[in-house]
Amino acid sequence: MSATHASLLARLAEAVTSLHQERRICVAIDGVDGAGKTTLADALAPLVFAGGREVVRASVDDFHHPRSLRYARGRYSPDGFYLDSYDYDAFRRLLLEPFSPHGSGRYVAKRFALDRDEPCDLEPQQARPSAALIVDGIFLHRPELRSCWDLSIFLKVDFDVSLPRGAARDKNFDVIEPNSPSHQRYVGGQKRYLAECSPEQRADVVIGYNDLQTPEILKWTNR
Repeated sequence: MSATHASLLARLAEAVTSLHQERRICVAIDGVDGAGKTTLADALAPLVFAGGREVVRASVDDFHHPRSLRYARGRYSPDGFYLDSYDYDAFRRLLLEPFSPHGSGRYVAKRFALDRDEPCDLEPQQARPSAALIVDGIFLHRPELRSCWDLSIFLKVDFDVSLPRGAARDKNFDVIEPNSPSHQRYVGGQKRYLAECSPEQRADVVIGYNDLQTPEILKWTNR
């Protein structure tokens, strides 16, 4: 890890550790597929914990809709990818709302097993009164989610960088060829999200993440 990246992580950890210490908080790490969201969240979590705050890690990818619903508009539909991928009602009810200022702290971190295409057995857990929920995923600045975040981070990455990065991570991530149907689904759906939801404008923190070794802070709004 470069000194620049370590410095960024330390600054993010301090921001999360010090935010609303009297209650639970929700932190979003948003960005296109292959941006580096999960890696960043996984690196951030232990630093926040070391700073004295309990951390719960979660991903919107554990709240997918069943395949039959995800592909109801067509296997390669960009609109289907954007509109039908996730069960946001369950995501809010089971995970985000328990971490809200008046939530119970009784949460479920995983609702759906994507690899098996079936619901998971719910395993409720209890978060401590000042726990920080750190969530990674795409589309986290959609209108139905915006009010849930105490701090939101957007990783700004060009598609010509994110697509090879995603393919290197996941051999099933077959979206590099610009003319492929899967490319049209995933990139098309994400372009719709970027155009309609303006995550770069709505996020508290925007990080230029094309180069993982030298990330650039493009925006930092203190809460």
